[in-house]
Amino acid sequence: MDSRALCTVALIILFLPLCGSDDRLVPGKSLYPGNTIISDGGTFSLGFFNPSNSTPAKLYLGIWYNNISEFTVVWVANRETPVTNITSFAPMLSLTNTSNLIISEANNSVRILWTRANVTTISPGSSTPTAVLLNTGNLIIRLSNGTTVWQSFDHRTDTLLPGMKMRIKYSTNGTGDRLVSWKGPNDPSPGRFSYGGDPDTPLQVFLWDGESLVTRGNPWTGIQVTSVSQKQLAGTMSFSDLIMYIAVVDNGDEIYGTYSLSEGAPLTRSVLTYSGEYYLKSWSSNLSAWVVLMKWPAVECNLHGYCGPYGYCDETAAPVPMCKCLDGFEPTNKEEWTSGRFLAGCQRKEQLHGCDGNFLALPAMKSPDKLALIGGGTSTFEECAAECNHNCSCVGYVYRNASSGRSGGDITACMVWSGG
Repeated sequence: MDSRALCTVALIILFLPLCGSDDRLVPGKSLYPGNTIISDGGTFSLGFFNPSNSTPAKLYLGIWYNNISEFTVVWVANRETPVTNITSFAPMLSLTNTSNLIISEANNSVRILWTRANVTTISPGSSTPTAVLLNTGNLIIRLSNGTTVWQSFDHRTDTLLPGMKMRIKYSTNGTGDRLVSWKGPNDPSPGRFSYGGDPDTPLQVFLWDGESLVTRGNPWTGIQVTSVSQKQLAGTMSFSDLIMYIAVVDNGDEIYGTYSLSEGAPLTRSVLTYSGEYYLKSWSSNLSAWVVLMKWPAVECNLHGYCGPYGYCDETAAPVPMCKCLDGFEPTNKEEWTSGRFLAGCQRKEQLHGCDGNFLALPAMKSPDKLALIGGGTSTFEECAAECNHNCSCVGYVYRNASSGRSGGDITACMVWSGG
C-alpha cells in the first residue's frame, strides 16, 4: 500500500470531531454550538439549542432525548441567562481543573455567562474531574477517584426523570425540591407554576401558580414502595405494558420520593407544563409521539377549594366528576350549587351540640388542609380517636403508620383537623 495514502487516512481520522459521539467533557476540551455530547447508550444528548429558532437566537445549554423524532428537552442549565449576543462571539461549555462547569465566550474565557450551582471546587491537580452524561439523562462531574461532586439531577428544571429525587432535607430546615415550569412553549426561563413538597405540611405533593395553591395530592400513607401498571394509568395502549415503581425513602438526613421503570419499558418522563398541568408521558414508537399516561389535576373539581368547605370531588360520578357534600351536609347556597358554582361549599344539616356525636369513616377520601400532627409519632389508633373526641373543635382525624429512617423503625401519625 502507498504510504502516502495511509498517511492521508490517518490524518482524516485524527481531525474528525470528537464531541459528536463522546459522552464526556474533560478540562481543555470545550463544547461549542453545533456539537453534542451523547450518553453512552445513545438515549440523551447534551448541547446548545435555540428553542424558538428566533433571530437573534437565544441559546441554552440543555439535555434532550437523542433517539426520538420529537425534540424534547428534559433539563436546561442557563434557563435564566440565555446566550443572546452570538453574532459577536460563540459560547462554549468548559470544565475547569477545579471541577467547575462554565459557559463563557469562546474568544474570552474570562467572561463567564453561566456556572453550575453549589460549587464545591477541588485543588488543581488533586484529582482530575470529568463531566459525564449518563444514559439516565444525568450529567455528573466525577473525580478520578470515583467521587461525584455535582449532578444535574439535583438541579431539576421542569422534568422528573426515572431515578431523580424530590426531597425534603432535615438539615436545611425542611427545604423542599420543586419542579418549575417553562414560561412558554418556546421559553425555558422559569414560569409561573411549580410542583413539589411543602415542609410545613404532612408529606404530600402540591402544584402552585406563583404563591397560590392549584391542587394537592393525598398525604403519604406510610407505604414505602408501590407499583402502578400502564393499564392502571391509562388503559390499553399501543406499546407493551410498563410498570412504574414509586418509592418514598427516609434515610435520616432527608425524605424523598423517586420512581423507576420495569425492564424494557419505553422512555417515560413527568413534566410540568407552562400551562400548569403535570403529565406523566411515555414515548410510543408506533405513533412517534408522547402518549399521556396521567394528567394532574385530572378533573376540574379537584382544583384546590373548587368544591368549597365540606364539599368533595366525586371522581366516580357519571358522566363527569362533580362536587358533592359530605354525608350530613347540604349546599350552603342551593341556587349557586345547582348552577355549577361550588365555592360556598356545604353546611351541616343539623348543628352540633357540645362534643356529642360520632365520626364517620370516609375511605379513599383526601384529607383536608391544615391538619395538625399530634402525639409525637407514638399514638395508637385508639389514642388518636380519643384525642379528637375530647376536643370539641376537632371535626376530623387521620391515622397512619409509617416507617422512618430517623427513628430507626415504625412511627405513627395522628393528624387532627379543626374546621369551621
